[in-house]
Order: sequence, then C-alpha cells, then structure tokens
Amino acid sequence: MTTAKDIMHAGAQWIPAHETLDRAAQLMRELNVGALPIADDADERLCGILTDRDIVVGCVAMGHDPSKITAGEMARGTPRWIDSGADVGDVLHEMQEHQIRRLPVIENKRLVGMISEADLAQHLSEDQLAQWVEQVYARA
Repeated sequence: MTTAKDIMHAGAQWIPAHETLDRAAQLMRELNVGALPIADDADERLCGILTDRDIVVGCVAMGHDPSKITAGEMARGTPRWIDSGADVGDVLHEMQEHQIRRLPVIENKRLVGMISEADLAQHLSEDQLAQWVEQVYARA
C-alpha cells in the first residue's frame, strides 16, 4: 500500500499565524514553495494554508500592506490535512472532494510534509493523474 508519507515532500515548514505576509513571502522564496501551512500561536495546530496567490490577490491587489497583515488573518475555512499513514486513494479523495492542490501531512500531531501536484505527478499513473486533474480543476 502506498501511503501519504510515501508520496509527500518531506520537510514542510509552518508559518506562525502571527507572522506577516511579507515574511511569509520571503520564507516561500527561501524554501522555493508556493504555500505554507499556518500554525496557530498557541500549540502549533494547523489553522490554514497560505499560498502565494493569497498574498497577491487577497492582500496586495486589495491595496493592503503585506507587512501589516498576518498569515492568521488570511486563514479561512476548515484546514484540510491527511494522516501520514493514509492510503494514496484517501489522499486523492480528500484533494478531489475539497478541490485542493496542496495537502499537509500530519504524523503524531506534527507536520511532516506536504503533498502537491508535483508529488502526485511523480507517483501516480497517467490515468490517476488525469482523473485527479479533472476532479480538482473541472468542477465549478
């Protein structure tokens, strides 16, 4: 059985909810990633995911100063995640059901990695990948 841990990109890093969006953008650049899981300040629990698009569209394009808006202020909705031992079918279902392209992987209540489109492309068959793309991108 292929698990979430088998296909994830290890070494994902949190951004604390109190960090500003300009710092988040710097961290994304340093890590060469387009998204960061947001951890609440109290006990490092997942409270959202911040993407580069969130920073551009939700802050900069709205005329806000990214040095004054925090990652936590951008966190919306219920964050989705998957256990590291979950089957790849469960990973695909979670991502398809919620139309998400990045999924944090949690083990023993700790972030251990992220699964992105690139990870799926490396580990899925062409048919599986095509079905995933159709479900995530085609539904309105």
